[in-house]
Amino acid sequence: MENSGLNFILQAAFWGTVALTVAGAAIAIFPKNILYNVLGLALALTGIAGFYLFLGSLFVALMQLLIYVGAICIAIVFAIMLSRPLHIEAPARPTGKVLLGILASVVFFVGAVGVALKTKWTPAAGHVYKASQWSVEHVGDALLTRYELVFEVISLVLLVAIIGAVITAGFSRRISS
Repeated sequence: MENSGLNFILQAAFWGTVALTVAGAAIAIFPKNILYNVLGLALALTGIAGFYLFLGSLFVALMQLLIYVGAICIAIVFAIMLSRPLHIEAPARPTGKVLLGILASVVFFVGAVGVALKTKWTPAAGHVYKASQWSVEHVGDALLTRYELVFEVISLVLLVAIIGAVITAGFSRRISS
């Protein structure tokens, strides 16, 4: 009886995380106020961190919160504050392109769901992960030895994002002056 109660709580938490992520994605897309878009992005990325927790990777979940929610979203908010474009005017979109985009999205979604339903989701034979493999010490060692190039590329992407936010803020300020 206790096990079914725990499963119910885990299922409810998982679907709550799904709802949080989807709601954040909708908020990131639909409002015309760019600040709401960024807050929706932060909410969606927080939901993604929840998925990492369900996958058993506390370190990656914390890095998701620290880097993407903390650093990137805050950098975007600072760029918005420096440039002052709070409302985005939606450009006119031809109906044909919108319908083609919706059709492509539906086809992709149906294909992804089909693959997910037909796939046998079992761990690969011989791949038993121990909790010690996901410790901060082990992940840090792997990032600085085995995955050094990936670590450097991630650092470069973050640097480019910050520089892009600063340049965008400066460019928008020159235009509005």
